[in-house]
Amino acid sequence: MFLRSFQHILCLCGCLAAIGVTAAVSAPDQLASQRERFPLVWEAAQHGPEDAWRRLAMGLESYPLYPYLQLAALQRKLPQLKPAEVQTYLNAWPDSLPAQTLREAFLLELAKRRDWKSFQALYADSTRSRELQCDALQARIALGPAPDFERDIEPLWLSTNALPGACDAAMDWSKQHGKLTSGLIWQRIDLAAKAAHAQVVSDLAGMLDGNERTAAERIALALGDPAAALTQASAWPDTPRARDALAYAFERLARHDSDAAETQWAKLGPQFHLDSDQRDRVLHALALYRATSYSADALARLAALPATAADDSTREWYVRVALASKDWKSALDALDQMTATQQADARWRYLRARVLVKLDRNDEATPVFEAVAREANFHGFLAADWLKQPYTICPEQVVADKGTPDGGATSRQRPELTRAFEFFAIGRLREARREWDFALPRLDARERRLAADSASRLGWFDRAVYALNQGDDLRLYDLRFPLARRAQIERDAQAAGVDPAWAYAIIRAESAWTTDAKSGADAWGLMQLLPGTAKELAKVEKVSFSGAADLFDPDLNIRLGTRYLGNMALQYDGSPLLATAAYNAGADPVGRWINARDTLEPDFFIETIPYKETREYVARVLAFSVIYDWRMHGSAQALASRLPRIGQAYSPPGADAVRKPVVCPAIAPAPDAAAAPTGAGK
Repeated sequence: MFLRSFQHILCLCGCLAAIGVTAAVSAPDQLASQRERFPLVWEAAQHGPEDAWRRLAMGLESYPLYPYLQLAALQRKLPQLKPAEVQTYLNAWPDSLPAQTLREAFLLELAKRRDWKSFQALYADSTRSRELQCDALQARIALGPAPDFERDIEPLWLSTNALPGACDAAMDWSKQHGKLTSGLIWQRIDLAAKAAHAQVVSDLAGMLDGNERTAAERIALALGDPAAALTQASAWPDTPRARDALAYAFERLARHDSDAAETQWAKLGPQFHLDSDQRDRVLHALALYRATSYSADALARLAALPATAADDSTREWYVRVALASKDWKSALDALDQMTATQQADARWRYLRARVLVKLDRNDEATPVFEAVAREANFHGFLAADWLKQPYTICPEQVVADKGTPDGGATSRQRPELTRAFEFFAIGRLREARREWDFALPRLDARERRLAADSASRLGWFDRAVYALNQGDDLRLYDLRFPLARRAQIERDAQAAGVDPAWAYAIIRAESAWTTDAKSGADAWGLMQLLPGTAKELAKVEKVSFSGAADLFDPDLNIRLGTRYLGNMALQYDGSPLLATAAYNAGADPVGRWINARDTLEPDFFIETIPYKETREYVARVLAFSVIYDWRMHGSAQALASRLPRIGQAYSPPGADAVRKPVVCPAIAPAPDAAAAPTGAGK
């Protein structure tokens, strides 16, 4: 193994030597040469003979990624590194991500060495790393000045997550000095319990004694295994802490099994004298999760819920259960009970208008529709369709720097952005994103727009999606909804029998154009395909597929993803609504929702989808379909026409499809105009 690695490095060195022997070249040719050489030199700096990279790096000194070469060389000898070597590097590349990376890595090494004097000399208290914060406390305990518990340690202690092992010394010091009282332990237990961190509560229980420890262990059990806790609860004493554990157990169990929680409540409720807050928590959980499962008693539960136990979630579910029951009067009553903030949301204003129509109160509904129709979002588009009005979309453009051919020239003058763009150019997306994320907080609003514009010009489309996500930036539709790979998407979508605008919308919602996106559910690439699904699709399409990493190839991902989208549509009579829901949640849940509520009109059906993620995903994709249709054609097919009733056949729009005009009414020039349409979010 060692021999093969050594031979590989020798080969690299030989290749680099050959590349390095070049005559003077133009700037573009020099950059191209540097890009070709850098990965090889970087490999040598990481794995080659020590300091051999320096000779090989001749000519790369002007290359934006040059500091990463020395960083790699220093990182590989971290255990032997001297503080002076690190300081020299920090001085050479101040206020940069490579310098920050080395500083934090070396601080961890100094803590491992317990070289607290060097640690304190290098430490900057601006770090957000809790491990380094605790190492800094260890340094102060060792060398002084001693920490101030209330200022330096208590904020760490009163966190909801488990603390890193580096914090043990500070906590031991606090215990020795009598700072970690049982009151503070219980304060942290309460915070962790509210965040449902059972293991943290269990660990904290070990710091208590006697009855207090038993009480904390009951709370940990209630969070980790609520069914077991409620089974044991009949033997618990009727104490405040036991009642608190009981309330946590009911909250947790109701989420997963509202029927079992209901049964246990009937049995245990009379046994314990819960205070008003604890009782409200239980009643809230029972009512909410009876509603999310559309139990027969859900509407009555919500109606009977005390005002002190209600919150935004129960008020929203009151509306949904009433809509599912087609109880329009109860739906309107529920909408009336919402807070002013909720009632201002386009979703609830649109649904209010729809319910008013159901109650034959059209005169009241029309002005509500008119107001919502001025917004460029899912419910705004639906309201415009209801009124048979054009869509309101008010696009803006990034204003280029005067006198420069590239509107993003200013943004590229920042070294961190230059490094981000260069990493992107050589295909190192993880490193590119780290440099971008390092740069972004340093940019003002105009610079952020220019940076996003520069990234898009380079084909790095996801940067604009994530950076331009609030305020007037939402109007930058050309950046936020790029028409990338248009020829391919139109070809593959049409071959799969789906609308290209819908395929675009799925890409935008699934990955935001991040080509190497990978989800926790093992979905890969632009259209977030599962490897097993992709393998089967590849067989049908007769294309090569060797493994999940192939899905990072946009061409393959789009071809297989559009085919999968077409297959989903065929299962649901072509319905974009149902196919989109199944794309997100799977076929089994969608089948259950259809069986339960297939007579609902499409907009009501969407609102009654039990899964929050899927409910919002469907609305987002359908709104994005309108925006992409407009981006492609200058007008858009009516959103309502994309929403057939369940059971009705749907065909994607053809070349002669009727599309609606898009207008932008005059907007007051004030930069903070409150009436400006918000646009559709990510």
